[in-house]
Amino acid sequence: MTDEMKALVRSRFENVFETELFEELLETGKVQEYKEGDIVIDVNQMITHIPLMLKGSIKIMREDDEGREMFLYYIETGGTCAASLTCCMNDHRSNILALVEEDATFISFPVKYMDEWMAKYQSWRSYILGNYAARYEELLEVVDLLAFKKMDDRVANYLKEKAIMHQSKEVLISHQDIAYDLNTSREVVSRILKQMERNGDLQLKRGKIILNDN
Repeated sequence: MTDEMKALVRSRFENVFETELFEELLETGKVQEYKEGDIVIDVNQMITHIPLMLKGSIKIMREDDEGREMFLYYIETGGTCAASLTCCMNDHRSNILALVEEDATFISFPVKYMDEWMAKYQSWRSYILGNYAARYEELLEVVDLLAFKKMDDRVANYLKEKAIMHQSKEVLISHQDIAYDLNTSREVVSRILKQMERNGDLQLKRGKIILNDN
């Protein structure tokens, strides 16, 4: 691991974990870099390593029995993937698709350390439980949107989450990509976006959507 990468790991996790655990992470971990659009974890893949995000973001998708995919949540800087943790602890194959949203760098370590660190380090237990809690809240929001919200509310919420994640009112995305993530058609998304534009909620530009302050 280069000094530059060690410094990046240090900046993200040195104050999160006990000194002994942080040193173990540096010894056992491997820094990996992926480009936008790369698949990090595929459906039915055996999970051998756990990622801790250093920068960028990864989109987690769920696939149904008919092969349709639906957006669940993002893994961002300082986080990890709760679905991956569950699979590795139960020795199951992956039931999610992890797709790089924006160029991502993370440090990964072998799953064999998962249980060992849970028993050995309080900071690791707190980190894992905290990530589970955060993902649980996000999944509840997904369930609420699916069960109780109309598609226009789901599109609006999706764009809001994108803007927060990228810290920008300009969301660089196509209508087709929104439709893919929300498991609907491009025509439905385009109709909703045009109505939102008429309502003054956003501006539609080629390849991007600009959210207005309302």
